Amino acid sequence: MVTRDVFLFSETQSSNWWHDIDVSPLWQDLIFHVLAALYGIVSAIALVQLVRIQLRVPEYGWTTQKVFHFLNFLVNGVRCSVFIFRRDVQQLQPEIVQHILLDLPSLAFFTTYALLVLFWAEIYYQARAVSTDGLRPSFYTINAVVYIVQIALWLILLWKPVSVLAIMSKVFFAGVSLFAALGFLLYGGRLFLMLQRFPVESKGRRKKLQEVGYVTTICFSCFLVRCVMMCFNAFDKAADLDVLDHPILNFIYYLSVEILPSSLVLFILRKLPPKRGISQYHPIR
Repeated sequence: MVTRDVFLFSETQSSNWWHDIDVSPLWQDLIFHVLAALYGIVSAIALVQLVRIQLRVPEYGWTTQKVFHFLNFLVNGVRCSVFIFRRDVQQLQPEIVQHILLDLPSLAFFTTYALLVLFWAEIYYQARAVSTDGLRPSFYTINAVVYIVQIALWLILLWKPVSVLAIMSKVFFAGVSLFAALGFLLYGGRLFLMLQRFPVESKGRRKKLQEVGYVTTICFSCFLVRCVMMCFNAFDKAADLDVLDHPILNFIYYLSVEILPSSLVLFILRKLPPKRGISQYHPIR
């Protein structure tokens, strides 16, 4: 009996500290400002890397590598700004404007990492001497459909705010996240297996194998976690990410699905392309 009482007391205490932080304006501002600082750091790292790549190979235009780093800079920079003014964002009316400011960077995050899937797909099919002509149109089409559907849902919510449509919007984005996770599993897995079967053993092959394996695992995991969290977000008010009084949940969510994955991927892909004249550099455009 005593043991059960102690357990119930400790459980109550545990829930109390979480609730106390959630309802505290001081803790809310602190956590959101920490998120803003972390996003700002990741954005700055992506910008520095973009500048370094441009200085290394200025003769090439907007290669996939440059666009990837630019989008990382943009997405994380917008997130930083939103979290700096998070309390002001919560006061915006109509309410759909809040959802747009919070969800639009998530769509851009999808585009950023879908670009990486495209890059790997092009490498995979080129190595197998298969035409890649249809890949980029498919990439643009998929992104256009995702943005058009999401914008249509926002416009309908702006015209007539209905809770069912808000749930549909979150479920749709959960589906988009699952699609991205499967894309990484498909093309990251294919490229990894192809490199593994490559007959020539070399240091470069081993490093590329590790790079593809790590990035595939990180990106697949982050989009899968995002999918699961968005489903909870859609149907469970206790898991709502679009409110001020869930700062701990916001911190865990954004740290696990955007900040840490972006940081790790930027670190893994930090290698600069070779200077012109040292070796041939063939950017995939």
